[in-house]
Amino acid sequence: MKHTYNITGMTCNNCKASVEKYLREIDQVSEVSVNLEKGEAEVKMNTHISTEILQNALPEKYTLSEKKEKNVFASSGMSTMPMKEEKSKLQQLKPLLLIIFYIASASILLHYKNWSWNDFMLDFMGLFYIVFSFFKMLDLKGFPESFKMYDPLAKRVPAYGWFYPFIETALGLMFLMRFEVNLALIITLVVLGITTVGVTKTLLDKKSIRCACLGTALKLPMTEATFIENAIMIVMAILMLLNIF
Repeated sequence: MKHTYNITGMTCNNCKASVEKYLREIDQVSEVSVNLEKGEAEVKMNTHISTEILQNALPEKYTLSEKKEKNVFASSGMSTMPMKEEKSKLQQLKPLLLIIFYIASASILLHYKNWSWNDFMLDFMGLFYIVFSFFKMLDLKGFPESFKMYDPLAKRVPAYGWFYPFIETALGLMFLMRFEVNLALIITLVVLGITTVGVTKTLLDKKSIRCACLGTALKLPMTEATFIENAIMIVMAILMLLNIF
């Protein structure tokens, strides 16, 4: 018998090989084929093996779930499944949403007495870069592997993924110190523009991969929130440039 499973947490070919290795070691498993791009594993087994046994055979960083086929004849189950999936997605994105909330709150508090939209946006962008680069630097070895899964430039030039956290740190300091702001805004448009192209393609292709926006320390899925997060920064950069010129 053959079953297909969704697997999250895979970021590179080493992850693919690791998942295949661990699943093949399970008794009664005859063949394993992992599709890294789709985030799926096809498992052939001599007798039925529960999802729990398969999950327990994998390291903690990987999450395995049985792929549900759409059933046009389903009635009561169909109305509840989307709500469960949406709730799960929101729970997974909770760290990202909290971080953005705190960054926005701090930027507002810095200027609530003498309000200035320009200063608010500059501090928001600066804090955004500093905080997000911090999480990326927690795992400088693992981040490039995750980043190149969707960033077009990092995929073509691996070294770019290694330098990216430092680029974010530099941009954050430039915004907070008001140093060469025009240059920082232009670099922001280029860097985040490239990443947003990759994010958009990933979402359109409906690939199940991990978002590297907060490095590898937090297991965040690639969702529309990643696109919105980049779009906010791009819009702010455009507005700032329009005000300057």
